[in-house]
Amino acid sequence: MTAATASEADDRIIRESGIDARIALIVQPVLKAIGFRLVRVQLTGQNGLTLQIMAEREDGTMTVEDCEEVSRAVSPALDVDDPIEKAYHLEVSSPGIDRPLVRKSDFTAWTGHLVKLETSVLVGDRKRFKGKIAEADADGILVERDKAAYGEEPTVRVPYDAIAEARLMLTDDLIRDALSKDNRARKEARKRRGEAEDAADGEENETEQES
Repeated sequence: MTAATASEADDRIIRESGIDARIALIVQPVLKAIGFRLVRVQLTGQNGLTLQIMAEREDGTMTVEDCEEVSRAVSPALDVDDPIEKAYHLEVSSPGIDRPLVRKSDFTAWTGHLVKLETSVLVGDRKRFKGKIAEADADGILVERDKAAYGEEPTVRVPYDAIAEARLMLTDDLIRDALSKDNRARKEARKRRGEAEDAADGEENETEQES
């Protein structure tokens, strides 16, 4: 897959730049091939060099075993392309509860929760916002300001193409909702795996009967 094709296949509205973007182009097709999607790539200079790859399954779940699987899959690809000249430590993690929001679907999924975001251009004379995601559509989000200053409108519409960074803010409601969504997703995943196993058993039984 070429860099251009990989970039076109990336449905994230918030992406990396520089070396992080180059790494993202390498790992994204690897993740997609094994059933994961990229959330964020970040190379930091803490404790030497640390490459953090944040990923999740399509249903939003990410277990410790999933992190190990991703690590095993992306390591060879990074070794071949060798985008980082110095030695580094690879760290694969889940997005966490106070997660970054990088796709339009993220904003839709977490409507009603508090978000902290920064824009690349001025939106209503400001670049930093904190408030509740009141709604999310195809073009942007409506934010209910957490504490509107005197004379400010209580809500502000922020287009997706202006958002440089967005992250959920940790609240009791968010923790409760995130745990509930995670439990539902895991149950559905187990159910799907069970149906797949049942189908495989049925095919084996049919084969045995035919022979």
